[in-house]
Amino acid sequence: MKYFDRNTWLWIVLSALFFLPFLGGVHLFDWDEINFAELAREMVVTGDFLRMHINYEVFTEKPPLFFWMQALSMKAVGVGEYAARLPNAILGIILLPFLYISGKFLVDRKFGWFWALSWMGSMLPFLYFKSGIIDPWFNFFTFNGIFFLIHYIWKKKNYRELYFSKSARAYLWIAGISAGLAILAKGPVAFLVIFLCLLVYWFIERFHWYIPFTIVVYFSLIALGVPFIWFGVDMIFNGPEFVLEFTLRQWELLTTNDAGHGGFPGYHFVVLLLGCFPASIFAIRGLGSFSGIPHHIKDFQRWMIIMLVVVLVLFSIVGTKIIHYSSLAYYPLTFLSALALYHIYEQRGNYRTWMGAGVLLIGGIIAFLSWALPYAGQHPEIIMPLLEKDPFARENMEAKVNWDHSTYIPLVIILITLIAFFSTVSRQKFLGFSVLFFGMTLWVFSALIFFIGRVERISQRAAVEFFQGQQGKEVYVTTFNYKSYVPWFYARVQPYENPRAAEQQWLLNGETDRPVYISCKVTAREKLEAQIQDAEFLYAKNGFLFYRRN
Repeated sequence: MKYFDRNTWLWIVLSALFFLPFLGGVHLFDWDEINFAELAREMVVTGDFLRMHINYEVFTEKPPLFFWMQALSMKAVGVGEYAARLPNAILGIILLPFLYISGKFLVDRKFGWFWALSWMGSMLPFLYFKSGIIDPWFNFFTFNGIFFLIHYIWKKKNYRELYFSKSARAYLWIAGISAGLAILAKGPVAFLVIFLCLLVYWFIERFHWYIPFTIVVYFSLIALGVPFIWFGVDMIFNGPEFVLEFTLRQWELLTTNDAGHGGFPGYHFVVLLLGCFPASIFAIRGLGSFSGIPHHIKDFQRWMIIMLVVVLVLFSIVGTKIIHYSSLAYYPLTFLSALALYHIYEQRGNYRTWMGAGVLLIGGIIAFLSWALPYAGQHPEIIMPLLEKDPFARENMEAKVNWDHSTYIPLVIILITLIAFFSTVSRQKFLGFSVLFFGMTLWVFSALIFFIGRVERISQRAAVEFFQGQQGKEVYVTTFNYKSYVPWFYARVQPYENPRAAEQQWLLNGETDRPVYISCKVTAREKLEAQIQDAEFLYAKNGFLFYRRN
């Protein structure tokens, strides 16, 4: 099979055009983006790539792989937003042609096109390659752990309708190394997901050993061996601190909403349905049976449904509910979407009325929000009464943001997309599907340009600019009564000479050897001024208050 054809290069070019521009156009968002970027920045500053530090204290909540990527980016293009988001943009340029090639391997070029199209044209899958969070790389490695393990099984079963360019043992090693890199990116949940998928498939197979137990052990040793290279080196030089505290942290995230994000049991189902539009609509059809498809596609469909269910159930059970926790489901969801689109295109299935209704419903919601957001920005008096019980949000809305007529461009794009889709899909299915997904690609891209920066200006820009103003000065920075990583990253804090500088209580109430610059939210003003009586008020802006202790 020829991996690189004209379409492969087309997806590479399209990915680069959409994922590389404007990465640094908006400040990083609290918490995760700034937290991870600060970990990478402190690696660069200290030269310590073995241990992670936040505020120059040891950080034990995540393994280092993604931070190594960010640190290398910062060394290449400088510390900043662009470098922090560059690793995920690079993955986007890798992933879309990878999906196309994988789809071509499984079926043909048209199927590969639909798989890559389903990913690129869906909201959250596209958006994550413009972000600076761990999950895109973690998900990529986890999926490959499953994907190439399936290759191993098929190779051993001698599926003659597929072209295998490598030996079964090679696929097993690729799967194991991929799973190991996933663990090194975020933690053992990668191994848990893969193991649960294997277990569920074994159950569906009525406990038939479709893969020898010795191979499962072999795969596990490879997968665990990759991260244990780093864990072992760290233990030799620094003792068991990281392993113990990291294990405890993983348990806390699984059993509590310790990260500050709870949610209802169906949270991730709603996130995937709305956030992965329009692929989510067609993926519903992809859950059903299809006549006339090869046995290996039926088998892979089963694997993808298992993976989707495992991710949904697992992260619905855990206490912490964060939007990107279910992002691993983007892989099976976009595959199922591609399966449905391909089946419809090949005239083996009908484009159902309920599919059009789903596109119209969620597309209509997006169109409404594309109108409502700039309109509310132009007329803040409409929403002010809704914020009476939230003084911080009310003050946020006082930010000077220019919601001019250009901010309605996303609305125009989504309306044209929906009209063009419904006008063409009944007559020319391939054109109709391409219009819908590429139109949504343009909508997400335009929303990033016209909405995200303005939302960031409202929600956190005042604090970012305050701490940016402290760069290069011999001062300390901190917050009061709220958690934020903004001070350390945007003040570009350097290693402390005074070991007490990382102690917040010393900064707020102790006899410091430098001025201390403090931010708090408007809701904590009385509390701050009662507890820190020598704090000098500087100014207030958009819900934040800023103080200095001399």
